[in-house]
Amino acid sequence: MISHVTTHVLDAVTGRPARGIAVTLEQHLGDVWEALAAGVTDADGRITDLGPAGLPVGRYRISFDTGAWFSAAGQPTFYPEVQISFELGDAATHYHVPLLLSPFAYSTYRGS
Repeated sequence: MISHVTTHVLDAVTGRPARGIAVTLEQHLGDVWEALAAGVTDADGRITDLGPAGLPVGRYRISFDTGAWFSAAGQPTFYPEVQISFELGDAATHYHVPLLLSPFAYSTYRGS
């Protein structure tokens, strides 16, 4: 099953997938964030089954435990966690949220 929201993490320093990063998906409801799903990136740096196949329109957040991943590699980092909040504006469209990661910088974009 491919979930409504997927992610892919690449190590921008080595150009390789970032395997083994813990990831959580949350939905913003009123004043709180409610956890929906959690997973770990696979050998290709991907999570394709993060959460349900369908989600309602709303605000969501993906959190990446980058500190544990860098620590396991013996690498210091400035960003122990990366959180990406986004608006899911179309309940019928797939949302792919990639993360390009290095110890002292990161970037993201709306993928396909």
